[in-house]
Amino acid sequence: MRKAVFVLILLILPQAIFAQVNPQPFDLTQYGVKIEPDRRLIVVSLALEAAGLDTPMTDKGTEFKNRVRADLDGLSPELVQKMKFFIEQYRKRHSTATPAEVAAPFISMAYSLGPVPDLNEPARATDLPGDLLEVLDFSPLVRQFYRSIVRRGEQSYTISQKVEEYYKEYQALGDLMRPTTVRMVRDVLAYLHTKPTLVYTETVKTEIQRGKSKSEKLRKTEYREHERRFFVVPDMFAAPGTVNFRNIGDDYYAIVPPATELDDSEARRAYLQFVLDPIVLKNSADVVAMKTGIRALLDERRKVKPEISPDFMLAVSRSIVAAVDARQPFHQRFQAETAEARRNSGKKPISETVDSEGRKVVQLTPELYLIDGRFQMPRLEDELTLRLAEAYESGAVLSFYFAQQLKGLEESEFDIASVFRDMVLSFDASKESNRLQDSDAARKRAIAYREERRKEALSVVENPVTKRLLEIEPMIKGQKYIEADKELKALLNANPSDLRIYYALGRVKSLSAAAVTDVEERNEFIKEAQAHFSNLLTLAKDTPGTDPALISLTYVALGRLYEYYDQDEYAIRIYEAAIKIGDVKGGGYFEAIAARERLLKKQ
Repeated sequence: MRKAVFVLILLILPQAIFAQVNPQPFDLTQYGVKIEPDRRLIVVSLALEAAGLDTPMTDKGTEFKNRVRADLDGLSPELVQKMKFFIEQYRKRHSTATPAEVAAPFISMAYSLGPVPDLNEPARATDLPGDLLEVLDFSPLVRQFYRSIVRRGEQSYTISQKVEEYYKEYQALGDLMRPTTVRMVRDVLAYLHTKPTLVYTETVKTEIQRGKSKSEKLRKTEYREHERRFFVVPDMFAAPGTVNFRNIGDDYYAIVPPATELDDSEARRAYLQFVLDPIVLKNSADVVAMKTGIRALLDERRKVKPEISPDFMLAVSRSIVAAVDARQPFHQRFQAETAEARRNSGKKPISETVDSEGRKVVQLTPELYLIDGRFQMPRLEDELTLRLAEAYESGAVLSFYFAQQLKGLEESEFDIASVFRDMVLSFDASKESNRLQDSDAARKRAIAYREERRKEALSVVENPVTKRLLEIEPMIKGQKYIEADKELKALLNANPSDLRIYYALGRVKSLSAAAVTDVEERNEFIKEAQAHFSNLLTLAKDTPGTDPALISLTYVALGRLYEYYDQDEYAIRIYEAAIKIGDVKGGGYFEAIAARERLLKKQ
């Protein structure tokens, strides 16, 4: 009865609530972050499109590309032919590369150019990356393209005018990325208990001739300040689910496709790099003192993978990023699950046993155990170990060491910038050489669990609706929302009682809302998503045996809709409904706990 009342409340909530946008005051620039399109990238992307480089795109990107193609119709055929020839020759040299891999060096080239309108290329030097040097001769064609006039019948315009028009669309796309960008920044900095370095001071020593004698020189030390920035760059032409990361001097660029959830993407790892790089650099003298031991570990890995860089400073930087990237989500989940366990301390546990070592083992949830009075999450700890091992094998040879150090700092809440030097000075290379062997058992368990999940996924395909849903899933992941919506509605017409289809439709509409810039269109998508989720909950109360995991996931999805528009009180109530269902397999229990804790901290 109580669940039915809650569902009724959801159904009668005013639709206008979704149009009330009251973003929390959070100045991203204070943390070095700007959500900002880049005209250089837009110009190069347009040039590649004119040259016929066809890459996989999101629905939003495909819609944009079709307009671009129409706008470029009437471009100089001679220029188009020159650009096509350049791309074709590059493809021949890289015949096995995917379209996205072909485009990657051209993206690097875009960031090597000067600002519009000049788009000057950098001086050719041996220190430029080889893949950039290979495509740098495309830059004169890019400049010619940018200054071109397109004639379509009686209409004419310059590419530069179109770039400004597109730039405004990119800005609107970037505005949609703000909520998840804020969450990404908050989560990263809350875990590290730090604030990023936004100004780097360079020490420059100069000599001034004072007299005729060469020995009469005045030595002078100057200090030059450089601003450090992290750019989130929306890109209509980016492939679905990909984040391109570029570090140019003191500027870091995360280039992301439409509707990217930045807090759950590679952009988060890029921001970690932005925050941690200056901390490593500040302690470079102490790192250099440890270089012999670090190089010895790298040399061992390079025997297996010769492509690993021998740069010991790079190994330290990659290791601390890998360690944080692995430990942060584990720590957040551990905190959320243990907090919920304490709230439900009177609840009967799943099981109580004694292990082979005589320890009392109490299973509180499918993941959380109380072993000899200590909370532990054995399976997730194994997965954490596997992630660290994979990083170690790729050259981050201090990943285990830094993860161990971070574990001791998580509860103390020390600023990582203030303790990183102690972490480096405590390093003992001899203790790191056997990390892979020591972690072997945990890694095997984690790999076995991954295989178990893969087999479980394959076993459910026997159901025809499940099989069709799995066939539609790649469309959703590829952000082909229009196509996915059409297929799901056809599936629903044939199977009107299958609640899973309502959930999939609601999910598609939620994702569609995140991909559009028009406010009215976005609100319409959100209303449709809310209707699908609410229909599922209404039907579920009259459908005995409905999968509790599906109901749990639906509550979480609804909570996110309200949270997106800062309706935090409603969102908390909805997340609590998911939590009450419990930690059912495949449900949204942890996501609900984490979301509720996040919102409670805001109050």
